[in-house]
Amino acid sequence: QLQLVESGGGLVQPGGSLRLACTASGSPLDDYGIGWFRQAPGKEREGVSCISGLGNIIRYADSVKGRFTISRDYAKNTVYLQMNSLKPEDTAVYYCAAVFRLCLLGPSGYISWGRGTQVTVPS
Repeated sequence: QLQLVESGGGLVQPGGSLRLACTASGSPLDDYGIGWFRQAPGKEREGVSCISGLGNIIRYADSVKGRFTISRDYAKNTVYLQMNSLKPEDTAVYYCAAVFRLCLLGPSGYISWGRGTQVTVPS
């Protein structure tokens, strides 16, 4: 059974960078698209970025375009989210999730979710 674990979160000053990793176990990620989502206190879960199973389709939320970059390493069974120029409004718990082959910015359709990693950018 596919299991996902996020890592790389932490506290970073505005303008700083973090790289999140989503590592899979139990199944190769080759057939799965991966989405990154975030949820701030009192807010709904928001799609941040996604990458298809083949890696040929990538999408970003407007709020992170030009600042975040998603990539995948098939050999390491890992998908990364490079986050640059971080802002206080990026503060949230970040989750990765898997869907068969697709790249979806909405949470519907994802079949496996990680437990999340906290990203904090103080104001």
